[in-house]
Amino acid sequence: MSRAIKLNSEHFVNRELGLLAFNKRVLAQAEDERVPMLERLKFLCIFSSNMDEFFEVRVAGIKHQIKFNDQHTGPDGLLPKQAFAKISAEAHVLVAHQYKILNEIVLPKLAEENIHFLRRTSWNDAQRLWIREFFFRELMPILTPIGLDPAHPFPRVLNKSLNFAVELDGKDAFGRNSGIAIVQAPRALPRVIRLPSEVANCEHGFVFLSSILHAHVNELFSGMAVKGCYQFRLTRDSELTLDDEDTKDLKIALQGELSHRQFGDGVRLEVADSCPDEMSHFLLGQFGLNKEDLYQVNGIVNLVRLMQIPDLVDNPTLKYPPYTASKAKELVKESDVFKAIRKQDILVHHPFQSFNAVTDFITQAAEDPDVLAIKQTFYRTSADSTLMKSLIESAKRGKEVTVVVELFARFDEEANINWAAKLEDAGAHVVYGVVGHKTHAKMAMVVRREDGTLRRYAHLATGNYHQRTAKLYTDFGLFTCNNEICADVNDVFAQLTGLGKSNKLNHLWQSPFTLHSNLIKAINKEAEIAKSGKKARIIAKMNALLEYDVIRALYDASNAGVEIDLLVRGVCALKPGVLGVSENIRVRSVVGRYLEHTRIFYFLNEGEESVYLSSADWMYRNLFKRIEVCFPILDAKVKKRVIQEGLDVYLKDNMNAWEMMPDSTYQLAHKRGIQNSAQQALMQLYGQDLPAPEI
Repeated sequence: MSRAIKLNSEHFVNRELGLLAFNKRVLAQAEDERVPMLERLKFLCIFSSNMDEFFEVRVAGIKHQIKFNDQHTGPDGLLPKQAFAKISAEAHVLVAHQYKILNEIVLPKLAEENIHFLRRTSWNDAQRLWIREFFFRELMPILTPIGLDPAHPFPRVLNKSLNFAVELDGKDAFGRNSGIAIVQAPRALPRVIRLPSEVANCEHGFVFLSSILHAHVNELFSGMAVKGCYQFRLTRDSELTLDDEDTKDLKIALQGELSHRQFGDGVRLEVADSCPDEMSHFLLGQFGLNKEDLYQVNGIVNLVRLMQIPDLVDNPTLKYPPYTASKAKELVKESDVFKAIRKQDILVHHPFQSFNAVTDFITQAAEDPDVLAIKQTFYRTSADSTLMKSLIESAKRGKEVTVVVELFARFDEEANINWAAKLEDAGAHVVYGVVGHKTHAKMAMVVRREDGTLRRYAHLATGNYHQRTAKLYTDFGLFTCNNEICADVNDVFAQLTGLGKSNKLNHLWQSPFTLHSNLIKAINKEAEIAKSGKKARIIAKMNALLEYDVIRALYDASNAGVEIDLLVRGVCALKPGVLGVSENIRVRSVVGRYLEHTRIFYFLNEGEESVYLSSADWMYRNLFKRIEVCFPILDAKVKKRVIQEGLDVYLKDNMNAWEMMPDSTYQLAHKRGIQNSAQQALMQLYGQDLPAPEI
């Protein structure tokens, strides 16, 4: 018998603290001795990039709440000030640990592999001469030092740019003596410069741009003494806001707003730990920040720029072994993608199987004279997108091309605006979805004339139409010509491009209309099955789990006896294994070579095994503020693959999986016996020239 559960704040995890916990798991990859050294350096960079966005968006939002004395609390019960205090404390610990890993593990290990980052104190005469010539040739002509005085106020510092605060002594040619100048490093310049091997005295020798400027900053202030030079980096609020009611043209309004992103309110100041307190306090004051916003680091203030190093070092032993994705076997047997889809639904598992299946689908549609129309959504795509080029070519050939471009894909807004303009110039119909709701659904549809009638083909996916990330993120894509599913896809496109009430869909669950309610119904149904004494089971895989009603339903289902496994890569606000609340729930997070991005929802459903794939996480924004689709897997063979490849193999993982404890901390799921890595097993299953494992 189930019991009524009384929930309180102790049963929920704060969203921001959950994100920091995920970034802690990312950081752990840089410490993992099983990971090749240059990949460990990459994970340090990924951690930095994640933290940048965390401050730009999440911390900025909390600071905004504090500024306006917002007393609202979430399910975790924390007021904005309380949340910020906990976030700041944890973030400082993580950043300090990041630099400890860099300085005590990664850099020494790279040095053992003849990869050196040469510090100023160790330069020999030949290195000093080369670096000095580089400074005068490449840096000096474009640097603009700004002395601070009444005629030269503190400059506007770009978001995340590298800057230097210089302490000076003496008077200049005009008799001025401000004592402080600011030097901004141009963004066009690399932050790490490679030295010729004969100069570096090693195969791979690098010097930081900050070291070069530190060594020659006196050249910028003739006749004055440089008392100190301190690098700093400011992170700003980067969230874009538009008034929906007053916006007449979304694209024009967004273009005007993008320029302000570089100059939003400051949220974090990073300085080298050699920066004296007086200078740190001066800089904090310039940006309206407090002591808790200061991050003093033992090294360069922007580790993201080290991401280029692995590409500059040709040493395969320090990187993951190369992996070549195989082509979906259904498309190997039949090169005509439409003929192949007519035979059966086709599932493609990225990055283990090639994304070329998707590009071929659109490319063949562009070239096929029998194809009359193509419709597609875009949330994020690459700068050299083959898909976009094919759509442009289709429009030029006179086909009816409709593209729904999401302008508010965070940090990809400008790229999407540029693609939209190119599509419009080619004659495609470009729409921007629905104001107030991001279009996050991943859908493409091709209409083809066959034997005198029109047939529709659809592609539905869990991930973006992005060629580069398709090699880095795990995602499923489904090709189908099922009449009812294609009719549903067509109806969703009609909503996005036109006006009118939403129709009842045959199979798709769609937010903001039916996805949330159908999820709750499916969870509650499993609870009722369990109450009747039958076996009940839920397995769900996603990036984030935050929505209160879904969590409440999962707690109730657990209390009713439903066995629940949740594979949540990022933040999970639910606490598993809590006595009387979530004893039947287990939560795990897999962090490895590829970014887990698949969304899969499995319900045992009295043995029928209902399986859905989706573009949506279980978050309020996805379920109520975005246009998402969740689609069923109807083909028995495809369903079996999704269960085996997307769920079962991940539940067996004891190499890259972290298990969430009842107190919301995470522990590695290392166990004795056979070592299982989900990603490695899938690479073996689909990689070319690799033995297939049992999964």
